[in-house]
Amino acid sequence: MGTIFTQIVEGEIPARIVYEDETTVAFLDANPLAPGHTLVIPKDEYERLNDVPDDVATELYATIHRLVPAVEEAVDADASTVAFNNGEEAGQEVPHVHCHIVPRFEGDGGGPIHGIAGEAPDLADDELDDIADEIESRS
Repeated sequence: MGTIFTQIVEGEIPARIVYEDETTVAFLDANPLAPGHTLVIPKDEYERLNDVPDDVATELYATIHRLVPAVEEAVDADASTVAFNNGEEAGQEVPHVHCHIVPRFEGDGGGPIHGIAGEAPDLADDELDDIADEIESRS
């Protein structure tokens, strides 16, 4: 049956589609955080960013790059927050990769992306070095 997003792609569920190409589709969020809140998804279902093939990731980013200014201009936004929730523990509610383009306005009460994680960890330089080395060795 697929996710609700797959059902949108297949035309089984209506959506306010604002862009579509062979690989991606973008539509207004049904529960927007701001006017113009748009979701950009790959048409094929991938649960996490880690699962998206390189060629699809390239197309996905190209669509995001195209739509950020279009969304901002459409709602006269001052800026936007562009983000993925990658996994359930990160707040991903639909197991189908999706990018949020959330228009931002002066005085909207929203905070920066740094505000999502609660209290920041107190990491020593050697811990940061170890983490950096681990990431580098796996990339």
